[in-house]
Amino acid sequence: MIYKKFKELELSALGFGTMRLPLKGEGSSEIDEEKTAEMVDFAISHGVNYFDTAWGYHMGSSETVMGKVLSAYPRDKFYLATKFPGYDINNMGKVAEIFEKQLKKCQVEYFDFYLVHNVCEANIEYYLDPKYQTVEYLLEQKKNGRIKHLGFSTHAEFKNFKRFLDMYGEHMEFCQIQLNYLDYEFQDAKAKLDYLKELNIPVWVMEPVRGGRLARLSESELDALRLIRDDESAPAMAFRFVQSIPEVTVTLSGMSDFEQVKQNIKTFEKERTLSDGEFTALLDLGRKMTRSVACTACRYCTEYCHMELDIPKLISLYNEQVFSGGGFIVSMSLGAMPENKRPEACIACGACMAVCPQNIKIPEIFKDFVSRRK
Repeated sequence: MIYKKFKELELSALGFGTMRLPLKGEGSSEIDEEKTAEMVDFAISHGVNYFDTAWGYHMGSSETVMGKVLSAYPRDKFYLATKFPGYDINNMGKVAEIFEKQLKKCQVEYFDFYLVHNVCEANIEYYLDPKYQTVEYLLEQKKNGRIKHLGFSTHAEFKNFKRFLDMYGEHMEFCQIQLNYLDYEFQDAKAKLDYLKELNIPVWVMEPVRGGRLARLSESELDALRLIRDDESAPAMAFRFVQSIPEVTVTLSGMSDFEQVKQNIKTFEKERTLSDGEFTALLDLGRKMTRSVACTACRYCTEYCHMELDIPKLISLYNEQVFSGGGFIVSMSLGAMPENKRPEACIACGACMAVCPQNIKIPEIFKDFVSRRK
């Protein structure tokens, strides 16, 4: 197992994510505790020492199951991370209540790592609002020894990611971002990486295989991958990409069966970082996979939009919708927008098209965007 230094700790470079644990049969929503215990035992016996759960995973049962499974091991044999569920703004103001419940659910007296969960457009104002005292409460728990290390996860646009860091960056010991060879550019993860490096904040990675998409490549995508390296699987190449970024400390994988655990551990037995040429080739593959509407964000269109829509932002969300079929990123971002700033608000006047250097048929795209969201 590869280990990474974090302060006084040696953390396994592979972190065991618990958002996609095995379930008790097809159609069931109940976690299979026996299979989970087998997976955890194999992981620990092969050097994995970082386990990541959250209040909302598996409709609230992930923390409970992981607490039960991990209670079979000495407390100093694993590092446990969980998160305050601020992705749901109804939880704002309940940080103390939720934190106490999490300790009981996880059967621990302290959390090794605790995160402010998913700083994003939908909740940034609540996280920054002093009346909720979310971060302040967590800092108090850190002072009391019930949180050893405090950080945050984010899917925010760069400007809101930076706003959070401008207020709380001095207290954040690590940051968890979505990073893979698609989102390095597609979701502009590189900008976040560069800023975290500037602030000397270590990086944790979520979605290294993009929810499994980078493990399920088409034949043409696999052919392109084999031209880069012909002795690695598709998931392994996704992990090798992340391994090649020096700022990354822990890479989380939400493992849902025993075979995934075995294969991921094999990949993390040793580093096989990419050469500059291989790194560039993977990025090029990612561009081809996500290529849809080639907006350059020149913003000429926004000057002429009668509805004052953020057209480049909406096109980027349209590209995500087309690539992934939607998912929470699109829903989260659109949900944070006023209704009169969403694609439905386009009146198809064509003023934007008249000044678009790329000749993008913007009203048609927005019409398609709306239909795909129904």
